[in-house]
Formats: sequence, C-alpha cells, structure tokens
Amino acid sequence: MRGKLLAAALLALVARAACAGADVYIGVSPGTEAPKNSLAMAQFLPADPASEEDMALAQSFREIIRADLLYSRYFDIKENPLAKANLDESKESLDWWKELAGYLMTAKARDAGKVWTFSARLYDLSKGKVIMEKFYRGEKRAMRRAAHMFSDDVTLRLTGRTGIAHSKIAFANNATGRKEIYIADYDGESLTRLTSDNSIDLLPRWSQDSSRIYYTTYRWGNPDMFEIDLKAGKIRPFSTFQGLNIPGGFSPDGMTMVMTLSRGEDPGIYMLDVVTKKVKQLLKGFGVSSSPTWAPDGTQVAFVSDRAGNPQLYVLDVPKGETRRLTRFNWCDSPSWSPDGSWIVFAGRETRKEPLNIFITDVSGNQVRRLTVNAGDNEDPSWSPDGRFIAFTSTRRGRREIFVMDADGSAPHPLTEMKGNSFTPNWSP
Repeated sequence: MRGKLLAAALLALVARAACAGADVYIGVSPGTEAPKNSLAMAQFLPADPASEEDMALAQSFREIIRADLLYSRYFDIKENPLAKANLDESKESLDWWKELAGYLMTAKARDAGKVWTFSARLYDLSKGKVIMEKFYRGEKRAMRRAAHMFSDDVTLRLTGRTGIAHSKIAFANNATGRKEIYIADYDGESLTRLTSDNSIDLLPRWSQDSSRIYYTTYRWGNPDMFEIDLKAGKIRPFSTFQGLNIPGGFSPDGMTMVMTLSRGEDPGIYMLDVVTKKVKQLLKGFGVSSSPTWAPDGTQVAFVSDRAGNPQLYVLDVPKGETRRLTRFNWCDSPSWSPDGSWIVFAGRETRKEPLNIFITDVSGNQVRRLTVNAGDNEDPSWSPDGRFIAFTSTRRGRREIFVMDADGSAPHPLTEMKGNSFTPNWSP
C-alpha cells in the first residue's frame, strides 16, 4: 500500500522534504565579478527612412536585443539616442562611440509586409573594424527568435559563452480546466500551447536538440508518455507500458532516456533506448524510486528513493552500478543536475510544518544551500542551459506559477502572467 501511495504522490507532484546542511555560495559575490564588456548600442535604423513600418520594426528588434543583453549581465550597455553618431557608421561616428565603449552594435530593419529583413554589425572600436555581421529574413512570427539569436551571437562573440536568449521553458498549466503543455521564451514571451489532450498532462522534458518534448499524459487513461515533434507539429505516443511512464532526461548523446516506470510494480528507474524502445532496469530492490536526472558526463544518474524510509536523494554510478546517498531529509523530490555537473538542485522541506523550498547540493552531499525562504511552496527546479538561472514553481503569490531566479536564489521573478496554475517547468538545452 505504501508503494502505491508514494507512486501517486510522485505523479501528482506533491513531494515534501526536510533537510539540514552546510551553506555554500555559488553565485558571484561583490568584488569578484568579472569586468563587463562595455557595449554601445546605436539606434537601430529603418532601411527606408521614410517608412514608419521600418522604424517600428527596427525599434522592436532593438528593445528585444537590449533586454536580452541586460538580462545576461555580461555587458555594460552604453547608449545615447540623441547623438548624431546614431545616423551613420563613418570613421567620425566610430571615433565618437569609442569614447563610450569598447564595442558598438548597429543595425537596420525593413518591413516588407509578409516578411522582414534585419542586418546587424558588431564593431571592435579599438580597431575600428567589424568583427561580426549577421543578416536575418523571415515571417513576422519569427522576429523575436531572430532577435534572440542575434543576442546570443553577440554574447558568444564577446564572452566565449553560450547565451540563453534563444532558449525556451516548457511547463504544464490548467487554465483550460485541464492540464496542458505550454512553452514560452526564456523571458516569458511567445507563450504557446502545444497540447489539447483535455486530460492531465505533466512533466515535459526536452530532447537534447530541443526539437522534441516528452511528457506524461492520461489521454488514454494510463499515464503514458507522448512525444511532441516541434518541427513537424505532430504528437504521438512514445512509451505506453502499463502503469507510470514518466520522462526523466536524456544522455549527452541524446540516444538514451532515463525514466520512471512501474509496469505493475513499485516505480523504478529505467533506461530506454530511444530508437529500439528497449528498456533496462537500473535499480533492483531499491524501494520506490523516481525523478531520475542524468549527469552531463553521462556516467551518473541522480534520483529519489524511499529506501531509507522517506524519499532521499541518491546518485547512481551507471558503469559501476554503485549508489551513494546525498541527503538525510524527511522528503526530497525533483532533482536536476547543473550543466557543469557540479551541483544538483532539488525541492525539499526542513520540517513537516514548513513549506517546500528549493535547495542545492554538491555531488558529495556535504554542501547544501537553501535557495528560497519564506515565499510559499517552491518545487520542480530546472537549470538554465548556462547554469546561471533556475526555473521553478512557486505559490508565493497565491496560485502556483513559474518563477525564475539566479542560481544563488536571488532576483526571483515570475516567468509570465497567465491564468490558472502552472507545473513542472523544464528549461530547454
């Protein structure tokens, strides 16, 4: 009976936890922050100076890119909308900008009705040379994506780090009266509903190339796993074993998924070959186990098990078949491995009377830090692809919403404003 009750709790996502441990700070503290790139942004210009449509499009591109670059915190943005240097890219203009910044961004946009064009340049002002030039063309619906892509191109060129402006967050929401799967840009824009199952859809998980999303649904009565092919716009069943079919995450090569299956027994951790659909049980005699997440190096899997009486966080060394326990909690759930493999974020609760909170632990379990405090129930954490931010659910404003915070727990803010309650966010690679 205990196994059935816990299995139901796992799927309903009402995990509870209690913990204690030593604090460790993983954010950037004052005085140790790396110098920001000083980046000037000229006014983006209309391809046709007489076109109001071109002007509006240029301004829209600039607003999105400016917000992306500010959010990244890699750049000290310099701008002067009244400067004559906004109007051309002559040597005199470049010299004027050189007094303000090390780099300069310029751009032009054209609104041709059904399609738009956008061209942009990035200058190294110390050399007076173009170091990056990009051209985009597309339909109106692709405008934001192009702006995000250019922001990430700038981030990569100037910092050597991959940006997250083009990333998305998938989650479930019940605004329709049923739980359906949605996606939104990392900044909460371009909110899109993906399913119309008129059922209970939960736990979306991205493929490694971000082209597909896997989720658990009661569409056919059983908690099956379905696949959303974002490019083809098709949804199809993927794993339909009797009992729970819950996606966990993918190996680095994208060929193997770790997942939770019950198959008429207590839930356990399995590996599934995405091509052959063959499954292999990773743990035997380990109690009720669930919520697997793959380490970035592909050799370890973190998961939750009630083997010790209450759900605890464990790590499995896949090649060796050895496990180690990381926590001494009353309840743990929803672990997510950081992209660099150094940390595992999870939901927990220190005492039965306290609300759920988000914690991180290092891979030894010796260093634990609580990231949320006195702000409702907080669950279902998921790392951004650069490991600098965490998406999670929170009831701090009453209903359950998706929030995003820095990896040290600072600057929490809602992802988007929408009706209903939201569940189980997952950040795309």
